[in-house]
Amino acid sequence: MKSILTFALACILLPSVVAGPAKETKPEPLLSGFVKDVNGRKVELSKYKGKVLLIVNTASKCGNTPQYAGLEAIYRKYKDKGFVVLAFPANDFGRQEPGTDSEILQFCTSTYNVTFPVFSKISVKDPNKAPLYRKLTDPASKTGGEIEWNFAKFLVNRKGEVVARFPAGMKPETPAITSAIEKELAVKR
Repeated sequence: MKSILTFALACILLPSVVAGPAKETKPEPLLSGFVKDVNGRKVELSKYKGKVLLIVNTASKCGNTPQYAGLEAIYRKYKDKGFVVLAFPANDFGRQEPGTDSEILQFCTSTYNVTFPVFSKISVKDPNKAPLYRKLTDPASKTGGEIEWNFAKFLVNRKGEVVARFPAGMKPETPAITSAIEKELAVKR
């Protein structure tokens, strides 16, 4: 009986001794994978590596919708220095983004003269949360937690790391946001 127990214990423990300690899996980088732009084209997020990004969930029929003007203003001000605004329309809060992708693009360009990248409508809330927003809102990160409303903003440095999160109601051109952008732009690759 003792030899059977010894054999059983060896069978259980031997694979872990031979295999060594379990490897820690690194989280997938923020700027990995693909998204679709508002025209339906596949865009690799890695194309934005080396840029400072402001990632924003947007909506066309929200009290915060006029923030498109501020987003465009800061995009134009800093784009030549390596800054990009990435807008992700979402219909998760009060059904305030009911339009199709083409209607969203038409609204953004005709109402706010938006020239920064606008992507296909996604979900920023569970259960259908887009992979990018799963990473952005990961509770283990310092800026994690669920999106509270349209126009939540995430500042991403040139390394692809989220360095700040700004609430939905904070206007893009406020000094807190612009100074954070300038600080990140000052850091060279």
